[in-house]
Amino acid sequence: MIVALFEDDYFENFLPLTHTRAVFELRGGMFAPVQRAQKMFLESRMFLFSRSYLLPTLKRRVPCPTNDIDIIDDEVLFINGALHLNKQTHQLINKKLGKNTSVIQNDRLALARLSETVAKKHGNLFLNPLTNEKSKKLLKECSLLESAQLPFMSYPWDLVDSGSELIKEDFAFVAKEECKGVIDERAVIYGDKTKVCVGEGGVVEACAILDARKGPIYIGENTVVHSGSRISGPVYIGNSTIVASALIREGCSIGDVCRIGGELEQTVVQSFSNKYHLGYIGHSYIGEWVNIGAATTNSNLKNTYGTVKIVLKEKRVDTGRTKVGCFIGDHAKTSIGTQIYTGRKIGVASHAHGFITEDVPSFTVWAKSLGAKPVELNLKSAIETQKRVFARRGAKQTKEDIELLKKLFTYTLQERRKAGVIKKKFEL
Repeated sequence: MIVALFEDDYFENFLPLTHTRAVFELRGGMFAPVQRAQKMFLESRMFLFSRSYLLPTLKRRVPCPTNDIDIIDDEVLFINGALHLNKQTHQLINKKLGKNTSVIQNDRLALARLSETVAKKHGNLFLNPLTNEKSKKLLKECSLLESAQLPFMSYPWDLVDSGSELIKEDFAFVAKEECKGVIDERAVIYGDKTKVCVGEGGVVEACAILDARKGPIYIGENTVVHSGSRISGPVYIGNSTIVASALIREGCSIGDVCRIGGELEQTVVQSFSNKYHLGYIGHSYIGEWVNIGAATTNSNLKNTYGTVKIVLKEKRVDTGRTKVGCFIGDHAKTSIGTQIYTGRKIGVASHAHGFITEDVPSFTVWAKSLGAKPVELNLKSAIETQKRVFARRGAKQTKEDIELLKKLFTYTLQERRKAGVIKKKFEL
């Protein structure tokens, strides 16, 4: 069987996070959906459908066939990339999803198990983000199951809210032989010690506190947790990350090669990002290659304790939640002392200064609170900065990386124009 992940038009709700990656690459819990699918369907071949401009970098991150209908030679299990593959979803697939059967929720295609013939006939529907209207062509040839409780990600805050429960479930994938790291005997572990895993080469120094009473803690290979840190599970920390005397609270998921200090709560940090210094980030999602400047802090609660509203596709959407932080796209930077208001978004490759009371478009230098007009970041500067940042972590900038920045710079032009971003040299 082939397992194929696809995107639907809800990917727009996750911008700017999905400017640079497919929705199934967004980490939630210990893994992104594509990683969870690989672990859940070990005997199947993986296949991915995504937006065409993402394919060159997607293929490098996830080496498997993409957008190539001609190679379909078996039945295909199509999985919406915004669907959490938890126990409930897995049971539905195994027990109820027969051949040429689809599952929808609120008219949104969640799953479809198709014969080779039907998959080839309708495969072109998935070459672009699927709409409800286009999916109707496929549903005419399928038996239909309707669900009301599938764990869909529809908005960026869903990625954050689900973190704790997903880490608990994902911890079941951890084998005992993976936990070969060293926990200093002078470190303190509260709760069940079997719920703490430190990967090979990982070190937890003396006087660190690991609290597993509310959920497991996974610390990756070659990751170092410095003395004075406190980590309260459920928490996931990836490989080759440094935790510098930080307070990491429940529900955090941190990627590989990150630098983490200060306080972090119920937050996802993709790989290669830095939040090395004092400052609080809570109920937020931070992309890759982001640098959070010293004393940068975000608000995740309004003074009125009311629900937080976020602008999505130029409309204000009530999240229905009292705690929502910020959402920061790849390659963004915040300067020292930046203060980010509740529910704000910062776009790809943007530079944020001062108080961020509005959403910041991609490729923008934003310092309105300091008396400066928002200025468009020079594309050459964005490319050169990326090259320098990559080199600091031993990564090499490729032509695919450069082309992605160029395409996104053009793609996000109207976003900047509507926000009043001007072309000139940035000055304070």
